[in-house]
Amino acid sequence: MENLASLTLSRRVDRLLEPWRDRPGPGVTIGVAREGALVLHRSAGLASIDLGVPIGPATTFRIASVSKQFTCAAILLLATEGRLGVNDDVRTHLAGLPDIGQRITLAHLMHNSAGVRDMFEVLRLGGSDLGQPVSAAQMTAGIHRQRALNFAPGSRYLYSNSNFWLLGLVVEKLAGVPLPAFLEARILAPLGMSMTRMTPSTLEPVPGLATGYFPNGAGWQRAPHAYPLGGEGGLVSSVIDLAIWDRNLATGSVGGPSLHAEMARQHAFPNGEPNGYARGLQIGAHRGARIESHGGLWPGFKTQFLRAPEHGLLVVAISNDATADPYHLGFDVLDMLLDGRPGVVATPAMPDRGELERWPGRYLDRASSATVDVELNAEGRLIGRTHGVPFRLVARGDGWMRASRAASDFAARLTPTGMEVTADAGHTATYARTAPDATLPAGLPGRYVNAEIAATWTIAGAQVHVAGPIVGAEDWTVEPIEGDCIRLCLPRLLFDSWLDVRVQRDAAGAVTGLLADGGRVRGLLFRREGEPK
Repeated sequence: MENLASLTLSRRVDRLLEPWRDRPGPGVTIGVAREGALVLHRSAGLASIDLGVPIGPATTFRIASVSKQFTCAAILLLATEGRLGVNDDVRTHLAGLPDIGQRITLAHLMHNSAGVRDMFEVLRLGGSDLGQPVSAAQMTAGIHRQRALNFAPGSRYLYSNSNFWLLGLVVEKLAGVPLPAFLEARILAPLGMSMTRMTPSTLEPVPGLATGYFPNGAGWQRAPHAYPLGGEGGLVSSVIDLAIWDRNLATGSVGGPSLHAEMARQHAFPNGEPNGYARGLQIGAHRGARIESHGGLWPGFKTQFLRAPEHGLLVVAISNDATADPYHLGFDVLDMLLDGRPGVVATPAMPDRGELERWPGRYLDRASSATVDVELNAEGRLIGRTHGVPFRLVARGDGWMRASRAASDFAARLTPTGMEVTADAGHTATYARTAPDATLPAGLPGRYVNAEIAATWTIAGAQVHVAGPIVGAEDWTVEPIEGDCIRLCLPRLLFDSWLDVRVQRDAAGAVTGLLADGGRVRGLLFRREGEPK
């Protein structure tokens, strides 16, 4: 019979799941493990609307970027065998990568501090998206076309799927077998993770796999996804198997007692600031508790893997409903588990409504052309957006607001004319509040080309037509921000994103190009055709 604490937890989790009960739509599953034992597993909603199959203990999901820790574990297993060193130059193992004049190590890749541009975004800027068929060779080619980095290796943090795609290729090169086979033989089978497998093709049938769904009016539609999958996000798994993996991190049954320590190892940036991204695990703190976590996002699927190792706790929240928020569901459950424990502090109180109403607006860093949008939504939550990616802004407890989301470092406070922002590696910037009456810069229409993206952007009025190496994209739009700072707005499968762009001019004032920054790419120069190079 469940004890009172377990019964209370079960009922509180059931209340969290209430929105997905008794409706003909997708849903959510939540699991809790204490000291390696799965003590709670609750689900609501359908794994398959077509078949009317509910989500249950045997349901599997695409866990997307939660896969990255398994790829890092594979690299570390090879390191313990002396088959590679984590400080090896990646080109030692992948000679086909272009030499861009800077040494990129396997550790840089694992820490998301390599500066390698994100392959998904490279393809998106050429007109592709996750629902359109792309080959593995085309994915790798997008990385190989790059002739510059987002930043010097080791100097900054920026999330990039390319890093883990390359790490997967390194495992294959040294092991002599495909990455799925290596993971199965060395990690999954020895641990008994029988519901977990890597699926390079989304067309491959997988037992028990839930269908991912997007909303469609009052109903639902299957989420399209056609990109190949690798070390960056190719695993299908379940709550049960992720609890087994969590136990292995604590015990070292596979990989030995050093595996978890190496995966959780952080490095410092040149200025001494720590990188919160370890090796496939994000390291942070919540209410005074150390947190090791990772999220996953793929069309129709969202995952949150959330450990509080010093308290022996794991929370897993997974959804096949694109509108669900497993990140905050996971932290809601973790809060239930942490309440009353020694050393746990209260969640910082949010400012009052009047203070929150001072925040909404559009902000511009005039030095970099980066923009941030802030709104107060109908639920009274403060929502920020950078490059279109939405996140909650929550109180940090010291007068600052921080981003409550995975894979991001962002904190801000209001100033008399805008806001001050801190980002990765302790970098700070001043953002000005922009006026609502901006107009598009003069001389903007024309054709702009970039060889690294292998694409041409044609601007006519406020429309942008994209011709890239794979497919022709739906037209984008241009929005004025301030002066020669503009925004290119990209309709996308997961969310509508934008590029922060500065118009480039020659000494006479003629437009020569566009310098574009996206969420995971920096410093892409699209040259105007016919202008001097």
